[in-house]
Amino acid sequence: MHHSVKTTDFQMTPEVSEYLSAKLVSLEKYISKDDESVKCEVEIGRTTEHHQSGPIFRVEINVSIGKKLLRAEATEESINAAIDSAKDEMVKRLRRHKGRQFALLRKGGEKIKNFLRFGRR
Repeated sequence: MHHSVKTTDFQMTPEVSEYLSAKLVSLEKYISKDDESVKCEVEIGRTTEHHQSGPIFRVEINVSIGKKLLRAEATEESINAAIDSAKDEMVKRLRRHKGRQFALLRKGGEKIKNFLRFGRR
């Protein structure tokens, strides 16, 4: 999976970069390893420049799988918490997408099996 990171009003540190990379690796188990068309775009930033406390850090993760776009966004008080929240939301969306793909595959297989067994109905 190819990923790119964009920062907005935020200076990326090596610690945050390593933490983000570790979290993005955990998303790869929900995506086919053979699929080269998968792209992950991450945007990290501050919501405002003048606030010093409260939910000021924002993380947005966009994963495009073919023509399908999955999006997760989180705003938290710390950058690590925002990364964790966005990653958890993306995991939910990837699981749901993968489940739908398998359900459609099973449904199609069932129809083919019934057609071969009983003919047209």
